[in-house]
Amino acid sequence: MLDLRRLCRDLAPVWFDYLRDWDRTLRGGNYPETTRYNYLLAGAQFGRFLRDNADGLQAQAAAEDPTEVERGHVEEFQAWMVRTRSASTALNKHKGLQQFFRWLVEEEDLERSPLARVKQPKTAQTLIPVLGDEDTAKILATCKGNDYLSLRDEAIIRVLYNTGARLSEVAGLELDDVDLDNDSLLFHGKGMKDRRVRFGPKTGRALSKFLRARARRKAAHLPAVWLPARGEVPLSSNGVKIMLRRRGELAGVANVHAHRWRHNFAHEWKLAGGDTGDLMLVLGWASDDMPRRYGASAAAERAQLTHARLRIGERV
Repeated sequence: MLDLRRLCRDLAPVWFDYLRDWDRTLRGGNYPETTRYNYLLAGAQFGRFLRDNADGLQAQAAAEDPTEVERGHVEEFQAWMVRTRSASTALNKHKGLQQFFRWLVEEEDLERSPLARVKQPKTAQTLIPVLGDEDTAKILATCKGNDYLSLRDEAIIRVLYNTGARLSEVAGLELDDVDLDNDSLLFHGKGMKDRRVRFGPKTGRALSKFLRARARRKAAHLPAVWLPARGEVPLSSNGVKIMLRRRGELAGVANVHAHRWRHNFAHEWKLAGGDTGDLMLVLGWASDDMPRRYGASAAAERAQLTHARLRIGERV
């Protein structure tokens, strides 16, 4: 559960009060906890940045009260984020702060958002390599065995590999979402959009074996699918992320994370001539911009295969 006081520790009282009230609005809007956390974290980090860099009376005022923030404060914070983290992280903070100051305008505590004329940080279009069959086989080989953790981790990896689902969707699965009679999973996607996705025989076998082992755990009464080895706190998205990194290290495969299987799913789908609209339904995308982004890493390979098939310049 999101601990707002811990997240906002050391902030000025007025900053905390505003973030607490904003969180109430977010909860009232039924925003997912991960979204609330990311938004509130951006606000808390900005508040702490102002506190630690409060040179001059105006900066000191902004460190005490978010309604005193000006455009230059935001730009300094973004530049600091780019320098100390990354441009993509700075962009995420920008989006969170946009929502916060938009809310302050709606509350009529501000006439205009200080982000109104602040440009989003530009990010490089990095190509994310897919995580294909060979590397996936190496990772799955680390899960050989009938102990609980091996069965659980194999089931998680096969679900990611077989369905292309998001990390948060897989981590958030509950027992009622698993339909072994019809070989499908109900994913709760972004924007509170649910979708049901089928899985194959190997994934079904892995899930069935894991669920039999899970039924013997003390915490088996809990609704969450992915129970820990000890205790009753289900595996979170971060827990799955740590597990994948550990399995990757054991397999000798670098940069193992869930989104690489999502990229691979989109690549394989398009390579097989699958329809883009159907792909959007399966992966839970609302914009056709996403298939283009996810396919970028493997587009060159598909282009080369098409070139070879068409035999342009080779028919005479």
